[in-house]
Amino acid sequence: MAIRPFFKSRLPTAIQEKVKKQIALLAENPSHPSLQTKPVQGAAGVYEARIDRDYRMTDERQPDDPLLLGVVGRHDAELKNP
Repeated sequence: MAIRPFFKSRLPTAIQEKVKKQIALLAENPSHPSLQTKPVQGAAGVYEARIDRDYRMTDERQPDDPLLLGVVGRHDAELKNP
C-alpha cells in the first residue's frame, strides 16, 4: 500500500512510521484491537483510531469508499475538529 507523504512536514519521523503502520491496519481491519477505534461524538460517520498514547487519527467511513483519512495529530488538539 502506498501512503502519500502529506504529513511529513508536520509530524516527527517516529510518529510518521507509526501512522503508516496504523493506516495499514485500519485499511485491512478497521476493528483491529490495537487501533482502539471508536466513533467521534457529534461527528456522524467519523471515527477515532489510536496511533500511540498521545497521537490519534480520524477517518470517515462511507458506503462507496470505506475509508477516508481525516486528521492525524495529538489526541485533544485534533479531535476538536475531526
